[in-house]
Amino acid sequence: MWIATLKLAVRNLLLHKLRSFLTLLGTILGVASVIAMLAIGEGSKREALEQIRRLGASNIILRSVKPPASNAIPSSTSSYVLAYGLTYNDLRRVNDLGLDNVLAVPSVIHQKNVQHGKRHLTSLRVIGTTAELPKVKAMDIRGRFLSQGDMAVSANVVVLGQGIATELFGFDDPLEKSLLMGEDAFRVIGVVKERDSGTAKTHSENTHDQNRDLYVPLTAAQNRMGIVQRIVDTGSRQYVRVELSEITIQLANQDQVRPAAAMVRSVLAKTHTGKVDYEVQVPLELLTQAEREKRLWNMVLGSIAGISLLVGGIGIMNIMLATVTERTREIGIRRAIGAKRRDIVLQFLMETTVLSTSGGILGVMFGVLLPLLVSLAFGIETVTSLWSILLAFAISVATGIIFGVYPAYKAAVMSPIEALRHQ
Repeated sequence: MWIATLKLAVRNLLLHKLRSFLTLLGTILGVASVIAMLAIGEGSKREALEQIRRLGASNIILRSVKPPASNAIPSSTSSYVLAYGLTYNDLRRVNDLGLDNVLAVPSVIHQKNVQHGKRHLTSLRVIGTTAELPKVKAMDIRGRFLSQGDMAVSANVVVLGQGIATELFGFDDPLEKSLLMGEDAFRVIGVVKERDSGTAKTHSENTHDQNRDLYVPLTAAQNRMGIVQRIVDTGSRQYVRVELSEITIQLANQDQVRPAAAMVRSVLAKTHTGKVDYEVQVPLELLTQAEREKRLWNMVLGSIAGISLLVGGIGIMNIMLATVTERTREIGIRRAIGAKRRDIVLQFLMETTVLSTSGGILGVMFGVLLPLLVSLAFGIETVTSLWSILLAFAISVATGIIFGVYPAYKAAVMSPIEALRHQ
């Protein structure tokens, strides 16, 4: 009986191919949009979360920030030294907090022109730091990084980001070669392997590519480049004094992060009285917030796409109601020769199930293909998960059955005599 009803349902749908296809189209687009939107949302979520994880879930990052009052550039006839940001005293206070297994890595950022041979690059970020930086940052290094020995003698050695290494040296191996940084010569001892465009950008500086950074010993940066930097802008000049641009604090485990962050904020608030010249960034808090926001965003995307499935279900219901009217005499004949109401219900439910299942299968195929096309066309990361495919397919089948119940019931309760009289 089930097989015979299925064959009858398929045959009835094929009698009106165009109408059946247009009905299928709503379900196809609904399923595809659910899968595609969830894939795009999941891809953007993973990319954002990966950027935050790169900062370190057990890290606390302190950064120097230019205070708002200093945004005004002085006139061309005036100059002064503006002091702000983190200091070595802040670094000592952080180390004196009494936290277990804490590692605080300072760094200072300079803007320098770099030259090798005939190749000359301007205003590159030169980061003076210590040997512990790779322990708190996600860095894969070819060659070696800075050492304690380099720090002790203020050695003129440099580690290049992969982008700078390619721009300055082309296809040549930069290791053990020299370059000019300002007026000083530095020897290349390592290259930080390239990170993709998503993970090479910091969370707070979304426009800066870390593949174009250079790393020198902190002591060499102090001795060769000083603390005071000169900023020239359209004829005016300003001198800025920043002892430390950033302090990255790594804790033993994530349970210490929030209490330690509260302690650090309290200490800095006391020492930087009245100044808004620093920021405290806690990647763990950003990670929690981002996960919550992305979860909400996925729900919104799924709801919007679910409306398409709802529209497809309404289309199925509309077509089946029209089909019941068209086949009134057929229903009357079947009832007259012994078909029961449940047989009529099964017949029309089988047709809606075939429609919704076929639309679901085609929608899944299109929905899996669409995110791949989006990734190729726009370079956006997409992640198509099995649960989104199963969810969209199950909803499409359920929608077809639910919206097919009323037309099937309407057909089943017809009076056989009235149905046979229908013209």
